[in-house]
Amino acid sequence: HGVNADEAAPKSNIVTRSGTMLHLLEQVKLLGPTQVNVLISGASGTGKELLAQAIHQHSHVSNGPFVAINCGAVPGELLESELFGHKKGSFTGAIKDHQGLFQQAEGGTLFLDEIGDMPLNLQVKLLRVLQEKTIRPVGFQEEIAIDVRIVSATHKNLPEAILSQQFREDLYYRLNVVNLKLPPLCERREDISLLAQHFSASIAKRMKQTEKHFASDAMHALVRYDWPGNIRQLQNVVEQVVALTPSDVISEHLVLAALNSNETNVEPLSLNDAKKEFERDYVINTLKMAGGNVAEGAKLAKRNRSDFYKLIKKHNIDVDNLG
Repeated sequence: HGVNADEAAPKSNIVTRSGTMLHLLEQVKLLGPTQVNVLISGASGTGKELLAQAIHQHSHVSNGPFVAINCGAVPGELLESELFGHKKGSFTGAIKDHQGLFQQAEGGTLFLDEIGDMPLNLQVKLLRVLQEKTIRPVGFQEEIAIDVRIVSATHKNLPEAILSQQFREDLYYRLNVVNLKLPPLCERREDISLLAQHFSASIAKRMKQTEKHFASDAMHALVRYDWPGNIRQLQNVVEQVVALTPSDVISEHLVLAALNSNETNVEPLSLNDAKKEFERDYVINTLKMAGGNVAEGAKLAKRNRSDFYKLIKKHNIDVDNLG
């Protein structure tokens, strides 16, 4: 199966045998020991944080902290004190001194995810920090020296954002000394089976259960699919089918039902909602295949009839009108 992930990247949690990815990991090994700023670009769910961690693990600050923040997930007015810290009383709600992420990452790596979502006023401040290597927490008079490696990531096209004046060109050149492009999952199909089995094994370990394997036609279905939500979506689907497989072998039928219910829903649901929605779709699809016959449906689902009947009742499914 080509190179094993463990051989290719002794210091990374990235599971791959794809040529593109192995080449990327080679670059990470070379970049790690340098201090250059790295910008990782790639679609949502492609594993940008894992790659940032790999850069950290290969760096001379690998024993220092790795601190991550998603710049798009924190409201602009809070982002400044999250990053730089604040002094008690510097604004309403600042009830004590707060150490920002730059200081928490001292002697290590700060990962700025979705840097393209950072408001312009903060981009100016970040640029100053990169130039001066000092920060000033909100409400403080004096500057504090910092020693932090910056790795940033984006799913946006930053050159376009520069043209529409949503991103500062000078900051872009500071952050983008080296650019690593993460391919979408559909461009590393040889990794899909590796990743699916890896996720299944992790779940088994976490739940202290025996590991579930994919029937070969079930695995083919995963490999053929295009994964618009990338690795994160694959992980969601594996979580669903593992949770709903009564035996140790995951069937193609179950995988296809999961991909169907996932189609309309690339945004991740909570695991409970996903399971419910998926279970309902699964029961309906099974009943359709069984021509509306509950006993037949139960056989297909490898459940006894009363169990299967309970599922039908639980999801208010009208057996005579399956749509």
